Amino acid sequence: MKPKKLLIGLALAIAASVGLYLLMNARCYQLIGNLVCHGANDHKRIALTFDDAPSERTSDAVLAVLAEKNVKATFSMIGENMARHPQAAQRIAAAGHELGNHFYSHRRFLLRSQAFIAREIEDTNALIRAAGYHGPIHFRPPYGKKLLGLPWYLARHNITTVMWDSEPTRHQPPTGEAITAAALAQAHNGAIILLHPFCPDACRAEREALPHIIDGLHAQGYTLVTVSTLLTPKPESP
Repeated sequence: MKPKKLLIGLALAIAASVGLYLLMNARCYQLIGNLVCHGANDHKRIALTFDDAPSERTSDAVLAVLAEKNVKATFSMIGENMARHPQAAQRIAAAGHELGNHFYSHRRFLLRSQAFIAREIEDTNALIRAAGYHGPIHFRPPYGKKLLGLPWYLARHNITTVMWDSEPTRHQPPTGEAITAAALAQAHNGAIILLHPFCPDACRAEREALPHIIDGLHAQGYTLVTVSTLLTPKPESP
């Protein structure tokens, strides 16, 4: 009987591990608290979101494209990056974009204490406010990973987790053309698109794709908005 019990125990441990892994990486589910990975599908609106902002070297290039195309987007801000480049953060806020929280250190937070989570989020929120942003601050977990400790903190503080349902760089060749084609193919009402355009060299293709993604989405009839606007019900026409 002992070998059988060991096998059962091993099978249960494997099943639990797989379940926790799937839960941690689930885009559109967390155990507690409010999570969104897309908006309503009744209007042709899409939110562009950019992770790992700001960058002193590349933020202005992204801002220039958005200004030229008259588009507002949501920037997920890393606290350490804002502390190093406060003026870059201020320029994003001054341009009228939405700033979200992406942790202070961008560390994985599994098995972290509530005190660690609170410090990372609250220090980043303080820097977001210091940059001149006064709107709602949503949260996007680093690497999209969440299990229990982080959702528990967010739920207690009424903070919404914002994930995504379109990642045009995933499983694509690192070229602007491929990223653009994937973004347009994945477009749908209420989509939240994730891009990482700020690293100087590895993210160059995403910066090159950005104006073409915007033009292509506009050609398909979509309006590009911030996450908060996407999540706000649009009044029905009289």
